[in-house]
Amino acid sequence: MKLLAPLLMAAALAASVTVAQAAGPAPAQAKPDLEKGGASYATVCVACHAEDGNSAIVENPKLAQQHPEYLVKQLLEFKSGKRESPVMQGFAAMLEEQDMKNIAAWLHSKPAKPGEATDKALVALGEKIYRGGIADRNIAACAACHSPNGAGIPAQYPRLSGQHAAYTELQLKAFRDGTRKNNLQMAGVAAKMNDREIKAVADYIAGLR
Repeated sequence: MKLLAPLLMAAALAASVTVAQAAGPAPAQAKPDLEKGGASYATVCVACHAEDGNSAIVENPKLAQQHPEYLVKQLLEFKSGKRESPVMQGFAAMLEEQDMKNIAAWLHSKPAKPGEATDKALVALGEKIYRGGIADRNIAACAACHSPNGAGIPAQYPRLSGQHAAYTELQLKAFRDGTRKNNLQMAGVAAKMNDREIKAVADYIAGLR
């Protein structure tokens, strides 16, 4: 019996190695294809987000120069329903994950057009919150995650610089009101902000560059 146990163990190990070898290495992830990304974008996305990703419709976000990882995450969550939007869920359902990666890489290659702050009465408040937060309500500075110039941090926090104020305002309110549920961190921040503060931050972000 003492000899049998090691023999059985050796046989099991050999079998597992044989199975692993038969399975072969995991397939490599295909690199994003910018040409395919541009073609898919022109078919699925261009009507709402413009030819170069710099949407002229203020309710639709500018996507040019956005971090690819962020864009893919949002598309996957639209497709799964984790981020709710009947319109975007329908478009995302048309795409496989590799299509999303191709589109995201293509959009990242397009330069974002700068925006402008428009409400002079609020922009100073927006700058104060963006750069310093609101200490008495434990609201962290937006710049801590999205960088002082709004460039964001690749693979972690999205680029905000120049984004339409109306879109940013809508998203912050959606986080606050619980209708956008795919980022608990942002929901926690927005929950402590009033309408005026949200509008001020959104307007300041529009002018960041």
